[in-house]
Amino acid sequence: MPQIRHTTRYISRLGVLAACSLGGMAGASAPPAGFPNLLFHDDFQRTETDLSVEQPGNNWGTNSKSRAQGVKQVFLRDGAAFIKMADEANHGVSFTQDVSFTDAVIRLRFKLGKSDDLGINIADMQEKSVHAGHICMPRIRLNSLEIRDLKTGRMKMEMREKSQAKALTAADKKFLATKEKKFPLHLKADAWHDLEICIDGETLAVMIDGKKAGEFSSPGIGHPTKRRIRVAVNREAWIDDVEVFGR
Repeated sequence: MPQIRHTTRYISRLGVLAACSLGGMAGASAPPAGFPNLLFHDDFQRTETDLSVEQPGNNWGTNSKSRAQGVKQVFLRDGAAFIKMADEANHGVSFTQDVSFTDAVIRLRFKLGKSDDLGINIADMQEKSVHAGHICMPRIRLNSLEIRDLKTGRMKMEMREKSQAKALTAADKKFLATKEKKFPLHLKADAWHDLEICIDGETLAVMIDGKKAGEFSSPGIGHPTKRRIRVAVNREAWIDDVEVFGR
């Protein structure tokens, strides 16, 4: 559980990461180079007035009503958000914040257990060429990072419908493989880690604990109207100190 907040400084990198260097993670940190505008910030320093229902506050939404029979899946604890998929749920937890941008730097802290994963799903609910607005997403496990172009990949309506019907051809599968990339990680379980996601044009770059974790370029990432961030959890995860910076 988060007891001490900390500040970490990072060194600029070449390429897209040079424009997305991290500042401090405690409170409202310094804007990254090229992204001066703070679009959203939440440190979850508040309490729930009714512990039996979801009250994340600050305009956060969840899919608990539609996917988990209304069972509570987001909890405010010790100045952080604890997200836990309910036994009743038929879909992973989607913890949502509506914020609009084309390019952005997203910062947060996270903590995962041994079998946990965390996705930061970028969506545009007005984009009808894809299922449920999916645009792109990095997904983090303790041992791996996956970066996906969902708009022109697996969530493109044509591809998703073929996948649902188990009708994907060998050529389809080969094509879809070009829409995502996987990188190895070696993260400590049940410990807080710093995350930075930089979306710059068609490139999505990820830094974890001040080190480059992976970078992937694909056309769908460059979708111009991104309107929602969905924190996607399939088991359990903690998040804190969420910041979104835009141009």
